[in-house]
Amino acid sequence: MKVIAFNRTLQGSGASRRLRTSGQTPGIIYGGAEAPVLIALDGNALYHALKKEAFHGSILDMEIDGKTQQVLLRDFQMHAYKQMVLHADFQRVDANAAVHKKVALHFINADVSPAVKLHGATVSHVLAELEISCLPADLPEFINVDLANIDVGHSIHVADLAMPKGVTAVTHGQNLTVATAAVPAGHVAAEATAAAAEEKK
Repeated sequence: MKVIAFNRTLQGSGASRRLRTSGQTPGIIYGGAEAPVLIALDGNALYHALKKEAFHGSILDMEIDGKTQQVLLRDFQMHAYKQMVLHADFQRVDANAAVHKKVALHFINADVSPAVKLHGATVSHVLAELEISCLPADLPEFINVDLANIDVGHSIHVADLAMPKGVTAVTHGQNLTVATAAVPAGHVAAEATAAAAEEKK
């Protein structure tokens, strides 16, 4: 994805406030051998870009004064009640250095799993995103979690995921739970009542 930004020289709360009033969002690019650079971005364009999953999980081509560099979105701050981005942080990317990034998990095939199809279970998503490590060229926008084989009482853990080539999960020694399947309590009670009624016949 391409992002257009502009160099800014003024800093401080007053300068940032004036920038936002003019429809722009202050930001910064840091990392690598170069010094941090203060930037300004179109506030409306940035607000809508942040709604796209790819903007959070992809290498961005940021153009500043005609020169393009690759960056990752690292952080952003939203206004408490206005549709306004207060600030955005971007990190420079080195093509030969691994990056650590949280990416979204997409849950697929729950409807054909034994848990749902045979037992009417509910599959709960325990994690919404996963921290990974990879070279910039291998960075996925998201990771699929295939629920096709999950059954009642079972869970899917990070170690069970089919990671894309070149991508490693950063788990800090923990095999985190990603999803679980369980029959809702009301459903279990209804089945028990039905079974008891059947026995009395």
